[in-house]
Amino acid sequence: MACGQNASVTSPRHGAEGEALLNDATVPTHDEGASLLSESMPARVKTFWSGHKSVANNSGDGSELALEPLRDSHDLDNAHLRAQGHEAALKRTFSPLAALGLGFSVTNSWVGYLSNFGQNLVYGGPQNVVFGLLVATAVQWTITLGLSEVASAFPSAGGQYHFTFILAPTKHKRFAAFVVGWMTLLGWWVITCSGVSLCAVSVAGMIRFWHEAFEAARWQIYLIYLASVVLTAAPLFLAPRTVPRFVQATLCLSVSGFVVIFCMLLGLKKHTQPGSFITRSGLGTSGWSPGTAWVLGVGNALYAYGGTDGAIHIAEEIQRPGKNIPRAMNLTMAIGFSTAFPLFLALMFGVTDIDAVLNSSLPSMQIFYQISQSKGIATFMMCWVVVVYYILYLNITYAVPQGILATRGRKKSLPERPFDLGSVGLVCNILAPLLVTVFGTFICLPPQLPVTTINMNYTPVILVGLFGIILGLWFTRGKKFIGPKIDWELLNLTGCK
Repeated sequence: MACGQNASVTSPRHGAEGEALLNDATVPTHDEGASLLSESMPARVKTFWSGHKSVANNSGDGSELALEPLRDSHDLDNAHLRAQGHEAALKRTFSPLAALGLGFSVTNSWVGYLSNFGQNLVYGGPQNVVFGLLVATAVQWTITLGLSEVASAFPSAGGQYHFTFILAPTKHKRFAAFVVGWMTLLGWWVITCSGVSLCAVSVAGMIRFWHEAFEAARWQIYLIYLASVVLTAAPLFLAPRTVPRFVQATLCLSVSGFVVIFCMLLGLKKHTQPGSFITRSGLGTSGWSPGTAWVLGVGNALYAYGGTDGAIHIAEEIQRPGKNIPRAMNLTMAIGFSTAFPLFLALMFGVTDIDAVLNSSLPSMQIFYQISQSKGIATFMMCWVVVVYYILYLNITYAVPQGILATRGRKKSLPERPFDLGSVGLVCNILAPLLVTVFGTFICLPPQLPVTTINMNYTPVILVGLFGIILGLWFTRGKKFIGPKIDWELLNLTGCK
């Protein structure tokens, strides 16, 4: 039953029982073998909740009319959260624009890709930079689209762990949710540290750009790293109420930065490469075969879309999260592609010396300089990028709930939701775990051949090590993890809003 269709729900609870429907967070879970959406329901709707009179619906308008008294308050969103086993603990201070600002400030596709596109040049030259990004966009959007539908059905700050607990079979739900929850947390730690590290490396690279004899010591980079952490975390501790406005400002800063840099690149370039330069193959120097190198390049380009689940984790701080969270997630992808792809087309058409870019300690600044022919302008562009600065485990957690959903059946697993993909959702749910498996495997390969201790890719070692720690936590602390209890009747009643 999709949103907008007539819903006929009768609540047998009266008086105190009706009030408990919205106020009791410890109701039993739905029977595993029953379909969640196929129950036979009478045409008359009676709903009881604290502070409101019962509403009878004789016009066939379903639960939408039954919940009308809650339309101008946060009660409906809080009731939907309570149906998922959680009590509202945070104020809903984020607007839809602030949610988008948070999501894109984490992803920042054009800035993120500036940090690692040099490796794509190694894999296959400009062709891999441009077309690898195109394929990466299709891959990540497929994963994000399916995840956003699940987020619409179960809007919760818990995100992937919460989805996994609800969707997994009873026998495995505690273990699966525990593992996915820790993987999500570790993934966010990694991507946060990665972004701050890029800021530190970029500052050191700009100094070396002006003073070639300068070689930043590790302790100097670490000090810059710590300073970046303090600056980026300051708003959370000094002025937490301003965070929604702060992330909106970050969104504006990023998009305006793209516009300024893109226009400057187009206006200042004195040389344009022919189209054959972009499409030419055989320019890779990684040592891998062209096919393998190309797939590795796509995996590297996925970094441009790291953290697309950011908006999910403020689901309890925004009104109508079932609608606004999927919208923010997919707009993050849309803005990301609309900024990253044109920028790198301009960069690849304007570059004059690929070898100099590859040998530079900061490839993005070197290519800015080649196009602008001005150290001052290149520094200005790079400074804007560094200000905006302020992923493998995450993608695994995006795929796990979708894989469970595909195997257990969408019709019996998903309640009513504002964002319903229909048959497209099934395609996303099937492709997501397959794509993550394929590219996750390639991401673990070393970036160049022959392999040495210096260029070795230690990603698989880290992944296995962290997973071992998670298993250790499960066997030592997992018994204390219970998970939320779901009221499927209330979840369906409050789902379409």
